[in-house]
Amino acid sequence: MTDVLPTPTTAVPSATTPASTGALDVATLPSPGVEQRLPEGERVDVRALGDLLDGQWRDIRRAVRALAEDPRLRKIEGLPKEEHRERVFGQLALLRDHGVPERGFPEYVGGSENPGGYLAGFDELVLLDPSLQIKAGVQWGLFASAINQLGTRPHHDRWLRAALTLDLPGCFAMTEIGHGSNVAGVLTTAEYDVASGEFVIHTPVRAAWKEYIGNSALHGHAAVVFAQLVTKGVNHGVHAFFVPLRERADNGSLRLLPGISVEDDGLKGGLNGIDNGRIAFDHVRVPRENLLNRYGDVAPDGTYSSPIESPGRRFFTMLSTLVQGRVSLSGAAVVASKAALAIAVRYGSERRQFTGADEHEEVVLLDYQRHQRRLLPLLARTYAASFAQAELLERFDDVFSGRHATDEDRQDLETQAAAAKVVNTWLALEVLQESREACGGAGFIAENRMVGLRQDLDVYVSFEGDNNVLLQLVGKRLITDYGRSMAKVDIAGRARWVAERAAYMTLHRTPLRRAAQSIRDTGSIARSAGHLRAEDTQRELLEDRVETMVEEVALALRAARKAPAERAAAIFNAHQDELIEAARAHAELLQWEAFTAGLARVTDEPTRRVLTRLRDLYGLSLIERNLAWYLIHGRMSAQRAQAVTAYVNRLLVRLRPHALDLVAAFGLGDAQVRAAIASGVEAERQAEAREYARLQRASGKEPINEKVLHEGQKQAGLARP
Repeated sequence: MTDVLPTPTTAVPSATTPASTGALDVATLPSPGVEQRLPEGERVDVRALGDLLDGQWRDIRRAVRALAEDPRLRKIEGLPKEEHRERVFGQLALLRDHGVPERGFPEYVGGSENPGGYLAGFDELVLLDPSLQIKAGVQWGLFASAINQLGTRPHHDRWLRAALTLDLPGCFAMTEIGHGSNVAGVLTTAEYDVASGEFVIHTPVRAAWKEYIGNSALHGHAAVVFAQLVTKGVNHGVHAFFVPLRERADNGSLRLLPGISVEDDGLKGGLNGIDNGRIAFDHVRVPRENLLNRYGDVAPDGTYSSPIESPGRRFFTMLSTLVQGRVSLSGAAVVASKAALAIAVRYGSERRQFTGADEHEEVVLLDYQRHQRRLLPLLARTYAASFAQAELLERFDDVFSGRHATDEDRQDLETQAAAAKVVNTWLALEVLQESREACGGAGFIAENRMVGLRQDLDVYVSFEGDNNVLLQLVGKRLITDYGRSMAKVDIAGRARWVAERAAYMTLHRTPLRRAAQSIRDTGSIARSAGHLRAEDTQRELLEDRVETMVEEVALALRAARKAPAERAAAIFNAHQDELIEAARAHAELLQWEAFTAGLARVTDEPTRRVLTRLRDLYGLSLIERNLAWYLIHGRMSAQRAQAVTAYVNRLLVRLRPHALDLVAAFGLGDAQVRAAIASGVEAERQAEAREYARLQRASGKEPINEKVLHEGQKQAGLARP
């Protein structure tokens, strides 16, 4: 395995921006295909950058990443569904043997109590096979973790060690056909029978079947089932129960237990190595002790008790313990984005198309501005996502290790995880699609992996919370925080706020501010660009957009507080899209801030310069994408808005020479990438074609080009035949 690719030798010098136009000065730009070398001292320190990206648990990441060296753990593209399922189930045992699951669990069941390290390694499993990653996530990240986080020591002693060793394959049965993201509304019931000391688990209607449940169609022996706990005629809300599903028959085969019905979801759009299915329960009885009772318990006489008095707070506390699913999907999406970009950038640095300055030399794809526009902003977003994911993992480790595990800490983690899961899974789909297209027809071949990865990661935006629903969760938290901050302001403070806001809005809703920008920038787009590349300017623009959007939504929703329920729902619905956009802007701001914080840890000056440009590309790409908002809200003059695009193009030119180094820092060798077009074979083909053409010209046997012939005849004054 090679850790990194050879450092590129081509370079493109920086360009200046002319004084009176938003375009780059073409006189300063190199012709596509003309080889130029990086100035001395401008190389990225790939090894140090890789250490920074891999973060606190880099050794664990690299150990799991190295598992791709084992062909038994790699996905076989095009494998039939039934074979793929059995292969993935067998691969779980290999992960167990390598100690992958134990990191996230207590020492007394054989774990090493390293929650951050566990998820860091889990992210990298997507490089082996996304089906394997999700299958492992079902077994250990959901089923075993639910027992660990929602159960107590007796539950751990009975089931947790067996779940870790795969002696007890299991499911996580939360989602219902009729209630996807609305967990509080599930219809499955668990009614306590005092006479027998048992809970009766029941599926009352078809809409209450547990749906999309991994491990259920074939392999699951038991499930953690989420149901409405009813005792003494009172519904105490959703709780988790350990429910056996299957037993081993005399002939060794698995058979369903009485009252359990299972249907296979069959072929899916991706992740076909997982046996998803739907489950129903017909008055299935389980002992009272099968209630996972960390946050709610039922005594033998049916009396309910909980350490958390508020039903709403109890429900969200239970769900917050399972936040690692969102954290892990977010991290896996970042790793998948890195893999796709590694393939596309390598290929784009070798594949040639159309001649440029040299009539005999075709141009490398990545030398074209459009190709740079397609890939380099996505590379910048992936770096931003990587830095933000590292911060999220550290927060997760703080909470789940118990170092910082207050209610506020858990709420912050849940909000941050929801935001990251959204922007990173959407990023992965965009990167995979654009990278596939940037590789042309070659990207559509299965052996080059991008089509398969795109199919497998498609559902990441839907499970563990639909992305738009999660953004509402984030948005509501932002509105709540805004309301709390305003509630702390006294009467005098409110008066100042009203006056300041009025002055602020007057400034931005008149041409005054835009005129001031235009005066400062007159005659020089370069002056505008200089302003925009300043860290404080980017921060101000990104923060201002989030704060303004949140404030506008919060003020619009004030009327809903005292309105009748029907009117309140209508008001919220009318501003739902604005709330979601504010939440997404907040998530992107968090990533810009994480990228900026990461720059402070770079000690090598050339690397810092390159990363700063990459951070600027991320920030200015966000601003460019939302230029309409900045213009409408008076935050920018037209001239400064024009400068954004000009400077983005300038950054592309300056980053182009470092593209291979920037993807090399991902630490993905041939075993991890496993794409023929990223193996160097394209460079060999191109070299062979160029050498063939050179020998043809040198031999004098090359046929005369018709166009050249006609041009020569024209110059000689001869008539065209």
